[in-house]
Amino acid sequence: MKYATLDNGTPDGQLAILSDDGQTCRLPQGATLQSLLDGAEPSPKGAERPFDETTCLSPLPRAYQFLDGSAYVNHVDLVRRARGAEMPDRFWHDPLMYQGGSDSFLAPTAPIPGDPAWGIDFEAEVAVITGPVPMGATRDQARAAIRLVLLCNDISLRALIPDELSKGFGFVQSKPACAFSPLAISPEDLPGWDGDKLHGTMHVELNGNPFGRADAGEDMTFDFPTLIAHAAKTRHLAAGTIIGSGTVSNRDPDGGPGKPVSDGGRGYSCIAEQRMVETLLEGEAKTPFLQPGDRVRIWMEDDEGRSLFGTIDQTVAS
Repeated sequence: MKYATLDNGTPDGQLAILSDDGQTCRLPQGATLQSLLDGAEPSPKGAERPFDETTCLSPLPRAYQFLDGSAYVNHVDLVRRARGAEMPDRFWHDPLMYQGGSDSFLAPTAPIPGDPAWGIDFEAEVAVITGPVPMGATRDQARAAIRLVLLCNDISLRALIPDELSKGFGFVQSKPACAFSPLAISPEDLPGWDGDKLHGTMHVELNGNPFGRADAGEDMTFDFPTLIAHAAKTRHLAAGTIIGSGTVSNRDPDGGPGKPVSDGGRGYSCIAEQRMVETLLEGEAKTPFLQPGDRVRIWMEDDEGRSLFGTIDQTVAS
């Protein structure tokens, strides 16, 4: 099944259940995606109507919990090197994860707010929404709890991160509200889903130019069952918990840090990675972080070139 949430002026929006081709939808009266995840039976669906993804909120406009991992350790390595920090060996064996704000997500076409001096960056990610997960869940229990898959733009304020992390107490100011794709899809209906991760190209475009073409199924050190079980080690997870993969990141076949799309590589899913590669190869970072008016588009396609989740299409606010 394919689900979306339409903006009806309420905090949780109106659930939309899409047709197989995604061209039309039906609106169960008074239903939200969270109520569906909680086990409520949808009320009778209204008449079939055209679906317009530009009217969508994030599938869960707010969630009980958003936990974001860093499953692509190549990204962790590059970004830490950009901060002059070494990466402990345990990062290859024990996932990183932070608890992000979840009381209000941006719509997939909402402007990105913020001061350019904060170093505004996008991060293209895959995410899953879970049903209830018991504390101490096994990988099998975690896998069985995955209800929906979607994409995320996890916005980061790079200039604020070093000072905040130096306090030893995690992200707060440097991780503002993020946005999710218009559609969330059941795993069984999703091409490229193997039960643990999503295989497919993460398309990222900056100001109309190809920026990233990384494969989400490659170089993912920690898959979603691992991330979910990690999150549930000491707590129960409520239905509607969102688990992010962290920035999708690939290495070159020769083991290098990756090349820009313009140089025949797969590019990057955030600006920080490109800046780190520029620093490694040229001695300094040249690509600026986002400025007012910059436009970021994030999407994935099926084998026939059709958009799977719709498009996150955001412009930095003036």
